[in-house]
Amino acid sequence: MRRPATRWLPREAWTVDIGVALLVQAAVTMPFVVPRSDSLPPATWAAYGLTTMTVLPLVARRRAPAGVLIAVLAAGALYRFTLDGPGQPLPYTGLVAFYTVAELSPPRRRLTVAVLVLAAVFPSVAVNTGEARELLFSLFVFAAAYAFGRFTHTRKAYIRAMEDRARQLEVTRAIEAGQAAARERARIAREMHDILSHAVSLMIVQAEAGPVAVRTAPERAEAAFDAISETGRDAMVQLRRMLGVLREDSSGETASPRSPQPALAELPDLLDRVSSGGLDVTHTVTGRPVPLSADTEATVYRIVQEALTNVVRHARARHVAVELDHAPGRLTVTVTDDGRGPGTTTGLGLVGIRERAAAHGGTAECGRGPEGAGFRVFVTLPLVTCPEGVGS
Repeated sequence: MRRPATRWLPREAWTVDIGVALLVQAAVTMPFVVPRSDSLPPATWAAYGLTTMTVLPLVARRRAPAGVLIAVLAAGALYRFTLDGPGQPLPYTGLVAFYTVAELSPPRRRLTVAVLVLAAVFPSVAVNTGEARELLFSLFVFAAAYAFGRFTHTRKAYIRAMEDRARQLEVTRAIEAGQAAARERARIAREMHDILSHAVSLMIVQAEAGPVAVRTAPERAEAAFDAISETGRDAMVQLRRMLGVLREDSSGETASPRSPQPALAELPDLLDRVSSGGLDVTHTVTGRPVPLSADTEATVYRIVQEALTNVVRHARARHVAVELDHAPGRLTVTVTDDGRGPGTTTGLGLVGIRERAAAHGGTAECGRGPEGAGFRVFVTLPLVTCPEGVGS
């Protein structure tokens, strides 16, 4: 791929090129200022001026590497065949220009120039001394300049690749951090929805039943108000546990557990609160229960909680059955009511149930109950067990 010409170079590049030109100028000046034998060509101002003319193109070496090399070689040939002043121990300007061609020029141009320079070395040596030693030395120094140019090109390409990779990693980390934050927000939103939706739904049902109970069965009214109070307190406790996740104390340690983790042992209390609102709730456990991880227990609890919330809010049911079936390698959770059946199966609560099941590699099905009556939530979770007494 051809490298586009750079019209304007950064100020730092111009500074470096001017510094290189001044350094080369100092090198080519030395033969003009050191004492000379009378048998050597004279050091005249004209010769020094033409020598300087071979150095000036180096200032533009990055913009036109091949053109600068041709200009330098042409000026050197003019100096050799017209004035023949003090010679140079090394062709400084030609080496710098050839190095730049090797570093910056595209492959075809670079190789063409290399062949031409190699071909020009032979007649140049023949005109000068014609010795094999000078020929080998000239070939060596120009080959070294070319090799250093390619090495610099490779090193800069490697550095650019590492910088690009670092930028890509930074972008990837930022994306992953954003995705993690989004997942955490979704998780907190699910927890808030489950806690508040469940508590408020029960409190509404119980509050609506309260005035009726006051007139017909005062003892039931007292129980309803007690249930409202207990539901509210439980919701406040869970909210405090959740909000504690977002706070850290001054020592940098979390002020509360990382997340509210209700356990299966709390499930009977949940069912009692629901049944206190007048809904007949049955709870069945089949199979051989095994110790579960804290995350799995919390997921089962939240799934049952949300399913019961939907029953209380929407189903107008009289009876709901909660069944947990512990089978080898899996746990099945079924919540079935005898209410009016499904309205929509895409509400936030049902979406949260599916998301919780999917997060554990499980599945969730929501729809009509057995024989087309009522509504059923059917969740299957692969079992993630833990040692006795750990994780719950």
